[in-house]
Amino acid sequence: MSHIAPQRVVTLHYVLEAADGQVLDDSRARQQPLEYLHGHDNIVAGLERALEGQGEGATLSVTLMPAEAYGLRDEALVQEVARSAFPVPDLAPGMRFQTQGDAGPQVVTVLEVGESRVRIDTNHPLAGEPLRYRLEVLSIREATRAELAKGHPLPPGTEASSVEDRKVL
Repeated sequence: MSHIAPQRVVTLHYVLEAADGQVLDDSRARQQPLEYLHGHDNIVAGLERALEGQGEGATLSVTLMPAEAYGLRDEALVQEVARSAFPVPDLAPGMRFQTQGDAGPQVVTVLEVGESRVRIDTNHPLAGEPLRYRLEVLSIREATRAELAKGHPLPPGTEASSVEDRKVL
């Protein structure tokens, strides 16, 4: 039997709940299991640690504190920006946008809208929240050379030569 370890592609179903039991995401309800490459930071660190060594068919429940999930809230990530940064005429508190941050894509939540300035929060929407996952491991397989080169699962049949960096001499 195969077990979850680095360099393996894992397919699983999960239910993500807030501390109060509110379901935030359910892969089975969406009929879309999660597929990730273990050991490549494709999922939150605490979840990856909890899954290490599990086998196909395993079911587990994991509660993660904020530091193990999406991090602690950082009030320095609440800031004001120009209203012109948002190409939406009807901007309202609670709206979320994905933007390119220093460390890659990030979610921006609008807190307050003024005439010329907008107060935003660039913390992950789940930062500071304890989270509970209910997991079912569906399958585990060795990653392909192409997947290892890219650092995440790829569609079946993707050739390594189509994704590996080519050095020009």
